[in-house]
This record gives sequence, C-alpha cells and structure tokens, in this order.
Amino acid sequence: MHTVAAADGRTLAVAECGDPDGFPVFWLHGTPGSRFAGQGFASSYADVGARVITYDRPGYGGSDRFRGRRIVDCVADVSAIADSLGIERFAVNGVSWGGPHSLAVAAGLPERVTRAACVAGPAPFGMPAFDWFADMDAVNVEEIGWALDGEDVLAREIERMATAWLERVNNDPSEAGEVEFSEADRAEMERPEQQEMIRRMLNEAFRHGVWGYVDDALCVVQSWGFDVTEIRVPARIDYGLTDVLVPRQHGEWLAQNVPNAEAVIDEQGGHFPAPNRVTERFGWLVQPV
Repeated sequence: MHTVAAADGRTLAVAECGDPDGFPVFWLHGTPGSRFAGQGFASSYADVGARVITYDRPGYGGSDRFRGRRIVDCVADVSAIADSLGIERFAVNGVSWGGPHSLAVAAGLPERVTRAACVAGPAPFGMPAFDWFADMDAVNVEEIGWALDGEDVLAREIERMATAWLERVNNDPSEAGEVEFSEADRAEMERPEQQEMIRRMLNEAFRHGVWGYVDDALCVVQSWGFDVTEIRVPARIDYGLTDVLVPRQHGEWLAQNVPNAEAVIDEQGGHFPAPNRVTERFGWLVQPV
C-alpha cells in the first residue's frame, strides 16, 4: 500500500497487483469494500497483462472520509492517483455499487479512459416508471430505506450490521447471513480464495469505522452528478440473471442507456462473477482502442 493526496488534501490509500508492466486498469470496489477487493484474481490479471490499481474510497480503510460526496467526486480522486503514478491512459472496472463510479470516470475523463466495465452495477435511483427494488433481496431494500431516513439512522444501523458481519466473516466467510443468494453466488462464496479475499477486504473496510459504507449508501440514493448518456468510451455492462443484490433490470437499463454499450449477460450467474469471467473481462479491458 501507498498513499496519494487528493486534490483537496485528503489521503487516499492505494494498492496494486497483477502485471506491474501491464496496461493500467483501475478496479473500483463495491459496497462495503476496500482496496483488497479483487486481489484474489491477481494471477488472472497478470495472465492478460493488466496492471490493476485499487484504492479505498473515502471513509474506507486508509482513505480519509469525504462527507457529502457524490458518485461523480470519484473522478478527481482517480485522476489524482493516476497522476501520482505517472499514468496517462487507463481502463476502469467497477463492481456492484462501484459500477456507477466506473461510469462516472468514463464520462468525466474521456481523454484518459480507454475502456470501462460496469459489473453488477445499479441504475440511478428514483427514476420514473423504473422499479428499482423488483426482485431485490430484503436486506438490500432495508439498507436503502435507512439511507432514505438520513445519515443518523443509516450510521446506527450500518454499525450494528457491520459488527455482526465482521464476526461472521472472521469465523466462516462462506456464511451468507440473511441474504438469500442464488446457487451461483453461494458456490462462488465457497471458494477458499474468495473467502480469504472477503475476510481481508471487510476487515480493512471497517478498520476506522463505517463511514465509507454510510457515504456510499447516501451516494446511491441521490443524484450521481453526471448522466450515463455522456459516456463516449467503449463500455460494457456485465450482469447475472440470478443476482438478488442488483437484479437484472438494472443491467438491462444501463445497457440500453449507456451509448453503444455492450451487454455481457451471465444467464446462470449472480452478483459475484466466476474467475473465468473475470479473466475474460480484463482481457477485454487491456485491449488497445
């Protein structure tokens, strides 16, 4: 790990894995998450020639909180990290609630981003005639309800949930808790590599409290600060048809509204992509344009 100063002086904790001489790809983690997300696939990145850069979003792990942030604010942070590493051009990959952040970077830095992937990412909240909650697991629905009730309620409930979550992952990271995951996701969570990544990622995510998680949830239910129709770089929207955390209609909406996006659909897959799909996606991300 090393640290980078954001434009406003905040500290951002950064890590790298994969091929150090490969093409740079920013991995933007889900919620909750940390820079350790995805590092279980380091050998896959190396195989396709990807230099993968991860960082703790504000409030997670070693990164300072940025209270009141919006999704679009990640653009300046990614730009600062790229500048600090001497990287001019790069691809971006966002997973789950990191997906909108990936799209924000693609929209905001078209001269620097070569390709963008949004994996199991949600559509904007509160759109007319769009059922954001259809087929979503009750745990996620409840979290969004806390966010709508405001920061005080959300922080209290996330603190309670995070305490139980850490106890569970440190004892048995394959245990899904109250979420009714699909068969595909349960199988993925049985992999020892995935279990170790989850344990490491979450312990780091909550090392200094739950504010990253709180602010992520607040980001999701307000304006993202950009429009997905602004994206001009090659993009793909990956989603699984058995995902209960971010159900299929979110991927369908994004695929229809991100200009010229390619939809990559896993008919049996859920929220957590299998290793072979990660390898294929990163092979696509490092391709020249």
